[in-house]
Amino acid sequence: MALRLVGGLVAVVFVLFLGTRLVMRAKRAEPSLAQTPPQIEIPTPAADSTAGIPRATESNPEIATVSEVAKPWSSKEFFFRNRLTGESVPALLIRLPNGAATEPKGYWAFALVSAYGNCHLEFGTDMEKLKGDYGFRNARHPMVGNPCSRTLFDPTRMTNLPGNIWVQGYIAQGSDLRPPLGIELKIQGQNILAVSME
Repeated sequence: MALRLVGGLVAVVFVLFLGTRLVMRAKRAEPSLAQTPPQIEIPTPAADSTAGIPRATESNPEIATVSEVAKPWSSKEFFFRNRLTGESVPALLIRLPNGAATEPKGYWAFALVSAYGNCHLEFGTDMEKLKGDYGFRNARHPMVGNPCSRTLFDPTRMTNLPGNIWVQGYIAQGSDLRPPLGIELKIQGQNILAVSME
């Protein structure tokens, strides 16, 4: 009797096993219904924040008018197209407190990317920020700073580079090897033109 009971249980287990396999195969064989992909909202691209910034090229070098940067320490951003690489370099034009508005020496234009490295330079007009962020206690006027190296450049002073080359942006504090790359300016009537980068 025990043998029949064991045989019956084995038969039941075998039938259940085969039934489960058949059901699983049937589920695998059924084609899955195509699901509609979830709807993803694609945000509308924001307006280009650089749209209104002038781009100085060889054929169109105008970056500002004299009246746009008439006050000492006023500034204007622009892009300068590097002839060698073809890239547009972010740059800044500053009206200096000395020099006539109709002369290039009344301004300083330079690349906003540090000469060595890839740090974005900043024009600091807040004396307390210059003292706090850069630890420079002698700030009496706006300066250009490299936040990566905590170097400050004095826009009102020149410095001498190897080869006896004088450039704007005396290193007032810090370890940078040189001031920002300068951009040569020309004044044509009321227009300020960016003509070449050193």
